Amino acid sequence: MKRSLFIVLTLWGLWSCGSTQDKSASSSLDDKLPKIEFADDIKNVDFGTIAEGQQVERKFKFKNTGDFPLIINNVSASCGCTIPEWPRDPIGPDEEGTILVRFNSKGKQGPQFKTVTIFANTNPATNDIQFKADVTPAPTADSTAAK
Repeated sequence: MKRSLFIVLTLWGLWSCGSTQDKSASSSLDDKLPKIEFADDIKNVDFGTIAEGQQVERKFKFKNTGDFPLIINNVSASCGCTIPEWPRDPIGPDEEGTILVRFNSKGKQGPQFKTVTIFANTNPATNDIQFKADVTPAPTADSTAAK
């Protein structure tokens, strides 16, 4: 009985030591992974009031503050009215890049809230950019003829 208890405690001790090392190694690797840091932490943009059919765009400047090259795999928008463009080549440590986001308000009215998700080799694997706009309806042919 004492021998079984000794074996169990020894195995548990070895297992717990190994898991501590894995956590610290993983933690130090996470610190070195690429990181997207936006200029002035601007990730939420308000385009204000725009007319229906108007197109607006914004460049989101960022820097890779990690120790390894940043690779953006994909950038997707929450709707087809928003088109992102992003760098396809790796962005080295301390290098900068830009993500261009275009919003077409055609067929949209009222408050609009959109999200653009960046998929990259970062931790976490996704980062979001958000913007909003208040779209005023375009004048209709009836309303202009009445004047």
